[in-house]
Amino acid sequence: MRIVPLSEAQSLPVWRRPIVLLFLMATALPVAFSTWAALLNNFVIEVADFDGSDIGWLHTVREIPGFFAIGVIAILMLMREQVLGLVSLVMLGVATAVTAQFPSMGGILTVTMLSSIGFHYYETVNQSLQLQWIQKDRAPQMIGWLMAVGSGATLLAYVLIVLTWRAYDLSYDFVFMMSGGYCAIVAIFALFAYPQFEAPHPQRREIVLRKRYWLYYALQFMAGARRQIFMVFAGFMMVEKFGFKVHEITALYMINLIANIIIAPLMGRFVAIWGERRALLIEYAGLIAVFMAYGGLYWFGWGFVIASILYVLDHMFFALALALKTYFQKIADPGDIAPTAAVAFTINHIAAVFLPAGLGYLWLAAPSAVFVLAAMMAAVSFGLALLIPRHPAPGNETILRRAVPAPAE
Repeated sequence: MRIVPLSEAQSLPVWRRPIVLLFLMATALPVAFSTWAALLNNFVIEVADFDGSDIGWLHTVREIPGFFAIGVIAILMLMREQVLGLVSLVMLGVATAVTAQFPSMGGILTVTMLSSIGFHYYETVNQSLQLQWIQKDRAPQMIGWLMAVGSGATLLAYVLIVLTWRAYDLSYDFVFMMSGGYCAIVAIFALFAYPQFEAPHPQRREIVLRKRYWLYYALQFMAGARRQIFMVFAGFMMVEKFGFKVHEITALYMINLIANIIIAPLMGRFVAIWGERRALLIEYAGLIAVFMAYGGLYWFGWGFVIASILYVLDHMFFALALALKTYFQKIADPGDIAPTAAVAFTINHIAAVFLPAGLGYLWLAAPSAVFVLAAMMAAVSFGLALLIPRHPAPGNETILRRAVPAPAE
């Protein structure tokens, strides 16, 4: 496969340029993963008779590959990031496609582990490629557009589910097969249709841990812990407490996607104008309020309408998380991006390995306590975000260090 330096990529036909490849990949992963997520809670409750503890264990297993994302560094000694990303997409797609073929606890855990390896290794590499291939001054807006395109692809899949699930009495097997198959086919096409792009700054092939990145590491850890509570229990609550059916939960996801298509590019522009500090402070303040309100669903007996509104607001605030990517892009040495993406993904998933299973037992006793804990985590993230300077740069990573030349480490 031909290797093309990034500086020469503009001479290629538009459809074969790096940014178009990023957009193409942005349509593949969310179709498989988001469809899987939309059907998962109904599938495991109706077919495998899962309870809160079971779903916690499922998500703990799903997050184990994220914890070992640091292994990407070793794999990159054997293949390029671009190739690893596309191979990982194929793995995700195939595993998603066969999910319904294994309707037992053991089968679901096994297939979930395989799809999770594809998902997490792709996400690790994809974040690295975005920060290497997109210029710093365009990164917030472009990442926002990538998020919007991914949401648009997922929205199309969800529209099809809502319109056809009951009308044609679709099966879980058929929907998993279509969404996973699409992801795998797109990835295989991209493997052969695009040259391998070479960024101007060679990436280090060893583990990189730098003291001056400590705030980024801390924010990643808290983001991973907080995200698990939302991903595992918010959707599960909608099915268990309010009895949402497949087409209803998918319709709610569609509303989230429409909001994200509109808001994500605006969030990117907001970050570009006002900076990462303000964006992350707004995100974390909003999440504190949303998670406390989730608790109110149990304390005050609020109904499914308020629950649905909170679910949409939750997603809107999460769109601001792109500021964490651009914060790191601004403070990082160019050669650190790939290895630090792997390290950060591992840090992001430390809590993910034990939180879902542990909180699954807490959920059985007091579901509202799970969301109060999430609000506390968002408050810690808010405190950490206060340390981000207005203009982050190497040597000016936090307000505790004023702009000085970045030390050699």
